[in-house]
Amino acid sequence: MKPIRLRALAIAGTLLCCVTSLASAQDIAPPKELIEKGKLTYGTAASFAPFEYMKDSKPTGFDVEFGAAIAKKMGLQPNVMNMDFKGLIPALQGKRVDIINSGMYMNPQRAEQVDFIPYMKIGNEIVVKKGNPHKVMSRDDLCGLRIAVTLGAIEETYAREVAKNCAAAKKKEPQIITLPTAQDSALSLRQGRADAEFDSTPGAIELVTQLPDIYQIAGKTFEANTQIGIAVRKGDTEMKQAIEQAMQVVVKDGTYASLMKKYKLPASGSLF
Repeated sequence: MKPIRLRALAIAGTLLCCVTSLASAQDIAPPKELIEKGKLTYGTAASFAPFEYMKDSKPTGFDVEFGAAIAKKMGLQPNVMNMDFKGLIPALQGKRVDIINSGMYMNPQRAEQVDFIPYMKIGNEIVVKKGNPHKVMSRDDLCGLRIAVTLGAIEETYAREVAKNCAAAKKKEPQIITLPTAQDSALSLRQGRADAEFDSTPGAIELVTQLPDIYQIAGKTFEANTQIGIAVRKGDTEMKQAIEQAMQVVVKDGTYASLMKKYKLPASGSLF
């Protein structure tokens, strides 16, 4: 075989390799309408460890890596927009982000405003100061106390339910302290401005693991089967289907399970 023929075959092989690599990098066709071409722009409130939080001035966590993996399967670059939790749904509805990827709890009120793609189930915990000075063992013990929660998050809803139950039992209602982030709620508890904090099970475990001399979990996990999901604009079937398909590929290739393990999330929380 002549040298020129060998060179042609080598070039063809290189091109085939590159084409195959590109095909494997993009498994799902991206939606036609994106906030920014070539990017999957998503809103997150980076204050909900281990799902999303700031590290070295950059958003990180399970959702951040999960979102990056989903974007890659569509041949897109992830574009993370960090904002207050209460601003996420307005940002989505106002077309400032393509999706919400922020460990958002799915409930009927939110489902009226957005469409969800669930990816995990999660429980919640009552966090108190080390030693449990108020002897809290369940939500029934919170009447008359001060509960710190993230403004607009599902924990605020749970705290409002506690208040209603206390009133129905003719007990003093708790004071509900709404704060911008879960970190603010934990700090409020630490400084004595709150008597208890509601947090997700993974977030509470991370908190007491890092600061075992300051915090502890009181009582049993509650609302243990609540699902969290990625949110898309109501009726945006193209985006919803693309996210669902890309998510399935990320689950199938083992990335989802690997991230669950990396961020110490219980395997029982998987929906796949």
